[in-house]
Amino acid sequence: MLALWFLLGVLVPHTEARYTADWASLDARPLPQWYDQAKVGIFVHWGVFSVPGFGSEWFWWHWQGQQPPDQKCVSYMSKNYPPGFSYPEFAPQFHAQFFNPGDWADIFKASGAKYVVLTAKHHEGFTNWGSPNSWNWNSVDTGPHRDLVGDLGEEVRNRSLHYGLYNSLYEWFNPLYLTDKKNGFKTQEFVMHKLLPELYNMVVRYRPDLIWSDGDWEAPDTYWNSTEFLAWLYNDSPVKDTIVTNDRWGAGCACKHGGYYNCEDKYTPGQLPKHKWEKCTSVDTLSWGYRRNMKMSELMDLPSIIEDLVRTVALGGNYLLNVGPTPDGMIPAVFEERLRGVGAWLQINGEAVYASKPWRVQTENTTVPVW
Repeated sequence: MLALWFLLGVLVPHTEARYTADWASLDARPLPQWYDQAKVGIFVHWGVFSVPGFGSEWFWWHWQGQQPPDQKCVSYMSKNYPPGFSYPEFAPQFHAQFFNPGDWADIFKASGAKYVVLTAKHHEGFTNWGSPNSWNWNSVDTGPHRDLVGDLGEEVRNRSLHYGLYNSLYEWFNPLYLTDKKNGFKTQEFVMHKLLPELYNMVVRYRPDLIWSDGDWEAPDTYWNSTEFLAWLYNDSPVKDTIVTNDRWGAGCACKHGGYYNCEDKYTPGQLPKHKWEKCTSVDTLSWGYRRNMKMSELMDLPSIIEDLVRTVALGGNYLLNVGPTPDGMIPAVFEERLRGVGAWLQINGEAVYASKPWRVQTENTTVPVW
């Protein structure tokens, strides 16, 4: 009998522990090591919102969603576009005719970043790839007529950088979402027919190293089916061993559940957090997406970026620095200059940044700040 048990032990491989669809199990998953070692990433906000290039990437909402509407956006449209012009009419003008993913990847590599996160879909619902669940509202059917997610991902990975995708859970004006919202999120038409099929397709198709979730705050994680999706992601997806996630998976999840913590945009803790975290911030202090009317005084200068990065890494965080490309596919020269400046600094000081661990003292209380 003992011999039989021994034989079974040899023949039957030990199965890895599986995560269950609850936060206690999911939160216990160790964060893949590559993420903490990377320290520096580049965020890219790019979409139809880049075409009006006014206010911010929230332009559509400020113009036609919030009540009362932002009068600056209303005035901008009435002065520059014909009566009755609709937001979806901006999509064909999202040409990306100068988009060269190799050039972008070269800039990101030169910045010293170890990972890149591109917006696959923002709150406007437009996908930067040919999503089968976003008919005619994606970058293959209209606008650039190309797979922006796939094209950039290939070049980023060719330069040995990790590739992540930003995905908004909600969509401001999707009829299915608005119906669920009207029903107090007791129905899940949007989740079952749009969000989840699209997320699964995106993961299987592009195999991202990171999913930067957003747009979660209006509904609980039970509405989004977040724990079920994450259990699949960690157990059975093609990226189960390498995937990293953030903490935006439902109202109240931020800074509590998920992979690493974002907590809030531009989060800056005063002391060393007990959980791995990331600071996302933007070179343009007023927007994440491209603004045609941005001024030099509204941008972070290089010394400010370096100081912010150093403080973040000293406190155990990763630093995700955002740029907003133009609708024709260019990274504005002033953003490129900032990224290359960060890279030049990291070439000299990177040994104190990459794969580092927080020291017992994070900062010296001196006249000149020392981190």
